[in-house]
Amino acid sequence: MSRAAVQLSFGVRTFLARLHTATLTTLRSDGTPHVTPVRFTFDAATGLARVTTRAGARKARNVAAGGPTARVALCQADGFRWVTLEGRAAVTDDPARLAEAVRRYTARYRAAPPTPPDMVVVEISVERVLSLNL
Repeated sequence: MSRAAVQLSFGVRTFLARLHTATLTTLRSDGTPHVTPVRFTFDAATGLARVTTRAGARKARNVAAGGPTARVALCQADGFRWVTLEGRAAVTDDPARLAEAVRRYTARYRAAPPTPPDMVVVEISVERVLSLNL
């Protein structure tokens, strides 16, 4: 996946730094959406959002099944304010990428994420940012 910096307004950057839970929307094989609450990290400099999960989780399986064209939406909301990060996604169990995802998660949430034996990271190459009231 190619990665490029994502330009964000001050309001969007500030909002994404808040510790809200987000929803991750993936697509099932029949095209219907699967929406699940997640914690995530986002690096605007590389345009990469990360969600750690289990390889067997529906969200990871949906992304993996979508192959290189898998698309997802990650939405953080608080009342009438929200930001959605849209882009292509891939699942990896690469140790270095997992370590980076865990490092960023721990820095953001001040606690390590759960570490199941089949832990993977969903990496989202953000291509579009939508927001309201920010």
